[in-house]
Amino acid sequence: MAQDPAHELENWTVQVRKGLIELAVLRALATDERYGLELLRRLQDVPGLEVQEGTLYPLLSRLRLQGLVRTRLEESAEGPARKYYALTREGRRALEGMRTYVDALYAGLRRLEEKR
Repeated sequence: MAQDPAHELENWTVQVRKGLIELAVLRALATDERYGLELLRRLQDVPGLEVQEGTLYPLLSRLRLQGLVRTRLEESAEGPARKYYALTREGRRALEGMRTYVDALYAGLRRLEEKR
């Protein structure tokens, strides 16, 4: 029995989001370091990305273990200390590789729609 097309689209978009969240995190850190909640808010501003705390913080931990981001704690006058995240040199290289891959993939997808 075939699934409802709307349900299939929802499943597909969930998989695409999962694949793009790491790229989105690295891009959000490309220009400046950010503390966790600030980073979460920036990512939540991206239509369709739908990032939640339960997804972001484990991902940041994995990226740190992989050497792609570094962290530092800074005391805050507004509450507990904030953990700031920034790209490492390896993180910048990974981001560039991801950008190159996604750009080439998207160009290829556009070519599939061209008439020949």
